[in-house]
Amino acid sequence: MIIALIIKEFLALIKDKRSRFVLIVPPIVELFVFGYGASFDLKQIPIAVYNEDQSIASRELIDRFAGSPAFNEVLTLSHQEQIAPSLDEKKVLAVLHIGQHFSRDLFNHNKTAKLQILIDGRDSNTALIALNYMQNVVAQYNLEWTKQHQLPLPPARLQIRAWFNPNLHSRWFIVPGIVGILSLVVTILVTGLSVAREREQGTFDQLLVTPMSPFQILVGKAVPGLIIGIIEASFIIFMAVYWFHVPLVGNLAALYLGVVLYVFSIIGVGLMISSIAVTQQQGLLGAFLFIVPAIILSGFATPIANMPPLVQEITLINPMRYFMVIVRGVFLEGLPAKILWDQYWPLALIGLVTLSSASWLFRHRMY
Repeated sequence: MIIALIIKEFLALIKDKRSRFVLIVPPIVELFVFGYGASFDLKQIPIAVYNEDQSIASRELIDRFAGSPAFNEVLTLSHQEQIAPSLDEKKVLAVLHIGQHFSRDLFNHNKTAKLQILIDGRDSNTALIALNYMQNVVAQYNLEWTKQHQLPLPPARLQIRAWFNPNLHSRWFIVPGIVGILSLVVTILVTGLSVAREREQGTFDQLLVTPMSPFQILVGKAVPGLIIGIIEASFIIFMAVYWFHVPLVGNLAALYLGVVLYVFSIIGVGLMISSIAVTQQQGLLGAFLFIVPAIILSGFATPIANMPPLVQEITLINPMRYFMVIVRGVFLEGLPAKILWDQYWPLALIGLVTLSSASWLFRHRMY
């Protein structure tokens, strides 16, 4: 009987145009939108240059900015009064100000040649990234200058090497997280609308008169969501590796153990929503009411450690929080299953609690 119900659920999903659309179109669109649109990397940052020195040394520094793909010199300023309007009107993101004694101070070993960078801080994240880029260009210029003029190098020089993402590609960080987002969206929509669809179509009473118990009905509703969620995750993992070229360093078994437990925990939430909802519209609203906070509190874009302590405690009941650690850990760090145990068991616990709650709600709403 359970197998017959599982087959019925798959047929209902395939025959329903809206369900087919939800399963196919949004995941593909969101995959490419996130994969190509969401990026922490900056290119062609518009900058202005105010060069009071007009020496060979200052022009060499400006050439370094012009030769970098990260910057685009869109304005050349001739007066200090032009700096404020260029930033206020968002013509540029930053202004590089080279003082009139820049080259003289460079050749004077007893003085420090000073530069000024003025940056638009309205978008603090973009401003910090752009500032870091500009500081790297200046640091490289300093190193080359000391070598060319046979000056003593600084006694301590910082050499930075990114361990798990050598080239610091933000796509390597973002795309694995999309596995969690799209699996969450598709799985919770499939399960969140299943029972509500039965009520809306008038077939819920027919289920109740079958020999199946409420638990067996829930299992029949849960298994299609589990299969679809795993297939969805597998498709995104395939695209991440072979389309976006994100290296999969770790073991597939460790990753798929996390995928199964993650989808299992989401199914419980989806069935809770579906058991409460009377119509599919209510189920859809309930699903999105869970999806948005789950993504925000997962660590997908902002570190959980930076959140207020109370919010950090709330994230402990969010299954996506644990899956983000698993998927990024396996993809970028190659973490084995034994190290990820602390992420596996909370997912299993959340799944058991939510499925038990969904079973209770289902029995409660039957009568």
